Amino acid sequence: MKRFICTLLIYIALSATQATAQLIDSILYRDIEQVEITASLKGDFERSTPISTTALTLRKLEERGVSSIKELTAIAPNFYQPDYGSSITSSIYVRGFGSRIDQPVLGITIDNVPLMNKNTFDFDFYDIRRVELLRGPQGTLYGRNTSGGVMNITTLSPMVWQGWRAMAEYSTLTSARASLGYYARPSDNFGISVTAGFNHNGGHFVNDYTDKMCDAGNSGSVRVRMLGHRGAWDFDNSISASYTNEGGYAYHHYLPEMKTTENVCYNDPSGYERLTLNEGFVARYHNHKISVSSITSYQYLGDCMTLDQDFSPRSMFTMQQMQSEHTLTQEVVVRNTNKYDRWQWLSGAFLFGKWLDMSSPVTFKRQGIEDLILHNANTNINKLFPGWGINIPNDSFVIHSEFNIPTYGAALYHQSDFKLGNWRLTAGIRADFEYTTMAYNSWGDISVRFGKLESNSNNYTDVHSVFKGNEKQLFFEILPKIAIQYNTPIGNIYATATRGYKSGGFNTQIFSDILQVKMMNDMMAALGVKLDGVGTTTYDSASATRYKPETSWNFEVGTHLTPASGLTLDASIFWIECFDQQVTVLPEGNNTGRMMSNAARARSFGVELSAEYNYKGLNIRADYGYTNARFREYNDGIADYAGNYLPYAPQNTAAVMVGYTFNIDSNTLNRITIAADCRGIGDIYWNETNSLRQEFYTLLGAQIMLHMNSCTLTFWGRNITNSDYNVFYFKSVGEEFFSKGLPAQLGVRLSLNI
Repeated sequence: MKRFICTLLIYIALSATQATAQLIDSILYRDIEQVEITASLKGDFERSTPISTTALTLRKLEERGVSSIKELTAIAPNFYQPDYGSSITSSIYVRGFGSRIDQPVLGITIDNVPLMNKNTFDFDFYDIRRVELLRGPQGTLYGRNTSGGVMNITTLSPMVWQGWRAMAEYSTLTSARASLGYYARPSDNFGISVTAGFNHNGGHFVNDYTDKMCDAGNSGSVRVRMLGHRGAWDFDNSISASYTNEGGYAYHHYLPEMKTTENVCYNDPSGYERLTLNEGFVARYHNHKISVSSITSYQYLGDCMTLDQDFSPRSMFTMQQMQSEHTLTQEVVVRNTNKYDRWQWLSGAFLFGKWLDMSSPVTFKRQGIEDLILHNANTNINKLFPGWGINIPNDSFVIHSEFNIPTYGAALYHQSDFKLGNWRLTAGIRADFEYTTMAYNSWGDISVRFGKLESNSNNYTDVHSVFKGNEKQLFFEILPKIAIQYNTPIGNIYATATRGYKSGGFNTQIFSDILQVKMMNDMMAALGVKLDGVGTTTYDSASATRYKPETSWNFEVGTHLTPASGLTLDASIFWIECFDQQVTVLPEGNNTGRMMSNAARARSFGVELSAEYNYKGLNIRADYGYTNARFREYNDGIADYAGNYLPYAPQNTAAVMVGYTFNIDSNTLNRITIAADCRGIGDIYWNETNSLRQEFYTLLGAQIMLHMNSCTLTFWGRNITNSDYNVFYFKSVGEEFFSKGLPAQLGVRLSLNI
């Protein structure tokens, strides 16, 4: 099949004329970037605005081989998304702050439609026209979960380009990608596009227990977009679906005494399966005074995560997490249309509803029963009754947890920009309301007896434990923004103060721990035994199921300059104060769950620098970000971490790319582009004690692009020096694990535009 696709692409490409190829190239890459800087309905976030931004157009995305959000790491200063786990682990860090679970710090929109669940953030790029990252809190215009920024993604529109686009790629370890898109404009008032893509990942890490790649998988997606306009009305409807079925979780056991890691080795299946469906409809009415836009969306997520949660060859415990979520959003944006008015204004309203059903059964196997339950209980019992203890005959048992979590939100916002000569003043405010409830039902059944451990008695007592109830939370936040900007002949200088907000929620991943404790108490009660230290926790069960919002203030001074033809410079300095910081907490001991807690206050400061120079065929781009993020207050009852660095976020991100294009007057070969890039990331601390860290590391890449009439043949390499580095660290049942970065990769890609 792959051979057929490649042969077909080459045949069609070589049959095209050179004149047609040059025309297509002009329309696709040059004209598109001039039609509209951005399709955002909330403003043109260009370099002329007081926002720290990084933007990549279609050409730059393809030249750099960016095929997912993860590959933007370090290209945008202080932006980091590590590649580990599976597609559900979409952890993103911006300016020192991020989240491993639940609420993200970065909002993402696709063609003006917001993605409402971070489990959908990891997806494949196909025919992406523009990616625009706005760093710093964007809560005034975008609301909840944008305390680190917003990424606006715009897909290729059939109104600005028509034809066929196809791509086929093959890389090391039998990985392959392919896409096909058709763009048509049957009339001046209507355009339609259909795009489909497929990705096969052959895997990078072997599970020694199965002797197979643990992280292999497949994914596919399809997108249909229709645009039209009639009189003063514009319409944009996009429907997309994607399916992912993959392994993952290439976690290496860490031996702290030897400071080394073992190979991946676990016995129970682990993987992730996901189905998404997104429908977004945008209607816009505009005249010479105002424009009114309506953005309506429906989003569905159905996924299943399966884990060998001890990540070892032992049969301890496994977990499944199955989710089904339906989301509806509605937004109305009203703004003035004359960009030359001294007063630019924008007002909006946003409504959403999310309905999540989740099931998270945890299965304890025999070794898990012995180590996690009986060992803890009998250690304390033996202190008072030597030779006595609890015995459980079950080879396995299941702790069932089911949740129903609806969430509703509403917001009103306004922003005004005043132009006063060379000065520009911006003020905005948003009132954000959110209400969420959780109905939970967690239960388990087990048999138990109390007596002499060597006894053969079968006098067991059946114990049924239930933890059931309801919780609710109400959040209300005011999110202001002020900015001042001064324009000069070569650019601008600006200062901003903005407030960010990351929503609160519920700790569904702690329920297995809570029920374990309840089962222990129920067992002791059924047996008529009461012992200190058995059936207790270091946290309160009711409060552990909830966590509050995280808020922050971001203060920033920056500049966007164009001091010479072909040269652009961007710089910013920021200071962030974070309150009620959400931190991931592992309960003390050999526990199986984790929870989010508002345990900390933190601050972060840093700088961001970007420079780009273009001269004839030469392109040089450099980006650097520095972040110093530390706890101001954080005491977990065991230690005080004030002054320590925040874990998981890199202190430095750096990227340099140099490319040169040679023009060749040939009937077949038009141009050759040779490019090399280097990315650097680190240091990254892995825990609150700052006892483990990943030192600064670099990844070298290179590519050669042969532009032949209507097609481009690209040879590329990533991490070609095969640097060894870690991207994630965690603890499970008292053991430590690392996830390693991807090894060296080589590939070839054929792209076609006709």
